[in-house]
Amino acid sequence: MSEPHRILVVDDEQDLCEILKFNLETAGYQVDTANSAEEALTMGVAGYDLLLLDVMMGGKSGFDLAQQLKSNPATAAIPIIFLTARDTENDTVRGFNLGADDYIAKPFSIREMTVRVRAVLRRSAEKDAEQPHVLSYQGLEMNLDKKTVSIDGTDIPFTKTEFELLQLLLEERGKVFSRQELIDRIWPKDVLVLNRTVDVNITRLRKKIGRFAKCIVTRLGFGYYFDA
Repeated sequence: MSEPHRILVVDDEQDLCEILKFNLETAGYQVDTANSAEEALTMGVAGYDLLLLDVMMGGKSGFDLAQQLKSNPATAAIPIIFLTARDTENDTVRGFNLGADDYIAKPFSIREMTVRVRAVLRRSAEKDAEQPHVLSYQGLEMNLDKKTVSIDGTDIPFTKTEFELLQLLLEERGKVFSRQELIDRIWPKDVLVLNRTVDVNITRLRKKIGRFAKCIVTRLGFGYYFDA
């Protein structure tokens, strides 16, 4: 059985967040909520299959958040549905120009929202099926379907652990991972892994990615991150 789609609802109306969370979970989705764009950015957005973004929020707006996410390769492909109390043509055009997949004016019915969520997720799945899953940064490219890595067009052999480490760091670039977080995310649960093992694999990974080695940064006392 496939995993449920993960949806992040970002709206400064807490009551609306709870209503959407309840109804979307009833429809079979896994749902998290954030009451500001700033809070959403702390939640590992790259791990979600769909974002529901309120346009008008205190602090960073939904438009600003969408623009930031679309400019990051790790989050650029995540579908976005804007929620707004201002149903104006200019706002709608701006939303779609930012890469929105749909636009729902408040107040809306839960049934309408659920139908639109399902439609956007279906279109996203069809689009994903048409093209290989690729992570890239400048001349560094990972084909997630073929499990290959190339540097400036040259294929580089990677172990499974090295591949998964690089994938995680690239997908959530800028986020600092402690050694324990990397152990929990990459290695099997029934295998004893020491911090030194993580360091050794990071060293090997840096050697293999050549001129991009400097992108894997050590944050002393905290861990590692990919600095793009």
